[in-house]
Amino acid sequence: MKLNQLVAAGVLLSSASFATAAQNDSQFVVEDIKVEGLQRVALGAALTYLPVQVGDTMNGFRITQLIRSLYSSSHFERVEILRDGNTLLVRVSERPTISNIIFEGNDDIKDEQLQESLDGNDIRVGEPLDKTVLTSIENGLKDFFYSIGKYNADVTAIVTPLPRNRVDLKLLFEEGDAAKIKQINVVGNELFSDTELLEGLELQFDTPWWDFLSETRYQQQTLQGDMETLRNHYLDRGYLRFNVDSTQVSMTPEKDGIYITMNVSEGEQYTISDVELVGDILGHEDYIRAVLPLTPGELYNQAEVTYTEEFISNYLGRFGYAYPTVTTVPEINDEDKTVKLTLSVDPGKRIYVRRITFNGNTITADRVLRQNVNQMEGTWLSNGLLESSKGQLSRLTYMDDVEFETIRIPGEDDMVDVNFSVKEQPSGSFNAGIGYGDRTKLSLQAGIQQDNFLGTGKRVGLNVSTVSYQRSAQITYNDPYFTIDGISLGGSLGYSEFDGSDFNVIRYNSKQWSVGANIGYPINQFNRINFGLVYANVELYNRGYYEQTEQFYNQFVGSGDPDAPIEYDTLEASVSWSRSTLNRGLFPTAGSSQRASFSITTPNSDVNYFKSVLDTKFYYPLSRNQRWSVLARLRLGYGNGYGEINGNEQILPFTQNFTAGGADTLRGFENNTVGPRGVLRNSSPGASGPGGEVYPGDPDNDTISISRRSLGGNAMALGGLELIVPTPFVEEEMDNSVRTSLFWDIGNVWDTEFDYDKYSQLEQVDYTYGALLDYSDWKQYRSSAGISVQWISPMGPMVFSFSRAIKERDGDDAKFFTFNIGQTF
Repeated sequence: MKLNQLVAAGVLLSSASFATAAQNDSQFVVEDIKVEGLQRVALGAALTYLPVQVGDTMNGFRITQLIRSLYSSSHFERVEILRDGNTLLVRVSERPTISNIIFEGNDDIKDEQLQESLDGNDIRVGEPLDKTVLTSIENGLKDFFYSIGKYNADVTAIVTPLPRNRVDLKLLFEEGDAAKIKQINVVGNELFSDTELLEGLELQFDTPWWDFLSETRYQQQTLQGDMETLRNHYLDRGYLRFNVDSTQVSMTPEKDGIYITMNVSEGEQYTISDVELVGDILGHEDYIRAVLPLTPGELYNQAEVTYTEEFISNYLGRFGYAYPTVTTVPEINDEDKTVKLTLSVDPGKRIYVRRITFNGNTITADRVLRQNVNQMEGTWLSNGLLESSKGQLSRLTYMDDVEFETIRIPGEDDMVDVNFSVKEQPSGSFNAGIGYGDRTKLSLQAGIQQDNFLGTGKRVGLNVSTVSYQRSAQITYNDPYFTIDGISLGGSLGYSEFDGSDFNVIRYNSKQWSVGANIGYPINQFNRINFGLVYANVELYNRGYYEQTEQFYNQFVGSGDPDAPIEYDTLEASVSWSRSTLNRGLFPTAGSSQRASFSITTPNSDVNYFKSVLDTKFYYPLSRNQRWSVLARLRLGYGNGYGEINGNEQILPFTQNFTAGGADTLRGFENNTVGPRGVLRNSSPGASGPGGEVYPGDPDNDTISISRRSLGGNAMALGGLELIVPTPFVEEEMDNSVRTSLFWDIGNVWDTEFDYDKYSQLEQVDYTYGALLDYSDWKQYRSSAGISVQWISPMGPMVFSFSRAIKERDGDDAKFFTFNIGQTF
């Protein structure tokens, strides 16, 4: 077939050529249209991009339009327009389809961030590749590396052809090392020294090796922030005319060092001559004036001006004015160095909430989340209520992250929708299997434990387990929203068999079954009070004869058979108060929590005692992203008996004693070994009478020995500090499931009823487990330090601790490494 070429056009935008050749007969009427070279694009779709139909007259202008239309479709890499008689022939070469996108060598930019950047340029798997944008992407990524001080960085886009017109796209990164800041100079400062000005900047230089929080790598964005910090330093001290005149950033020839120079003009101090409030303040002018920190006669302070604007905005937001405009207009008098501040307030319209929605909750029902939201639909929009709602949702143990946004409704200037975006996390586990821990040894367990049962927000537990020291079965239930007002109702039923010798305490065995109920009342969003009542039946047997336990056993055991088991019933009433402002339910990094409880057995119980416990934790974030944080914690406890039974003064049952040592109390010591040990008293041999009768020996000649196991005590004081740090080799997104901390633990357990003088004069015959100590002395504390890693694993919470005892007492069992599965954090 002979083809008469009308126009041959090879067009490649930005990287291809465009050429035309025309015959003498430059126009013709199109009788047919053919398209060649199509592979992925359907013929019907290709024809839609042709602004030409059969019967149209073709000329140079129409050909140019046709070529532009085909390229604008983004499907074609090359286009040719040919003529065969009166047939218009369009030959195309399609752009290759991206089969795979690979990132290699990128450390400072995550794959997800890179893919977002490519998405913005319509480069994604399954889409045609526009090679013309690759150069701009390379240059854009290089600019990013330059902005963070990596001036030797290089980015190369490699396109590998594949069969069926497909390609692999690889972005190869050579980041290199970041340029370090060699020196920062401030020129023109006379009022403040270089040291005082530079210590407040985020960028640092010549820092000691231990100051690992310092940022010595140059970053353009950080420098901009430091310039603002420098400016605020002067403005907060009244230097209203301060200015950073210029900034020079120079580089060493090797591109590995940066010198920064900031030229400043300090000016003079200005005082406030007057503060005026103008605009509509909704009748709250007297209150706002009373709390404003801006006072005539004082030095101008930019921080206080900003605080005032934010305070007024937030205050008006409490009454539904969610979008107020507060502007401070300064009138500067350079002659007397004063400034008049005019606060212009425009509250705008009162905003109402039309609808509250939730997204991201695939398990938790909307009504459960709504129960924790203080902002109501149909009422004023309150920023305070929204923030408190976010905090309350975040403290749920089954929530990983919570955010909210207000969405303006088109056509409505006084209504918004509020959308809460939540990210859930596992709130329990179905378990059946075998475990091992240095505390529990071999364990078998089966059951279910859920804090968000079937998405209802109810806590349900059914567990059966057997470990070296205990076999137990327990059913628990709690409905945190039994009523719409947030009253909770719960109960428990349990049975256990316990062996003290395998728990690192003195020898005894017990069987216990119990049934209980509790009810809780919210005081406000942070505080809650709970009441409980538990009936328990306890049987003790296989006793050990220790001085500290004899007084308790003597209440029940007759002289006929001292080894007989004892059994008693108790009805225990309790009241507790809890408060939490933590930012998360698990692995918090900011806020505090406190819990105080008091329990007492009723007078009709077989034993009468009381216990009180105070547990408090404070989290102090050290960095803006809160990956660095300090935890300070304190736990106090005291218990004792009250009244008498059969002439015997009641004491706290030793089964209720506090113990310490191990993962959740004093790391660095064997579990439950810290504190008083059992004292064994051996009577001296008696004399025989002439009739064969035996006379008791002199008690002053008795001997004592100390048990290997701990007895615990009726008083406890434990505390510690932890530096929470980013976990090495773990991404930031995993901070809610993996935590690493450097810790220092300190504390003691003691017995206020122990009479040291009663035994100190007796001979001790066995020092295998240490010498007798004054177990009533609270000052005999222990301490340890180390590193701990906590992980919410698929098998349950796991704790790994490496620690060393700093202060230990005679007979203590120090332990370098401990791990436990299923411990609470």
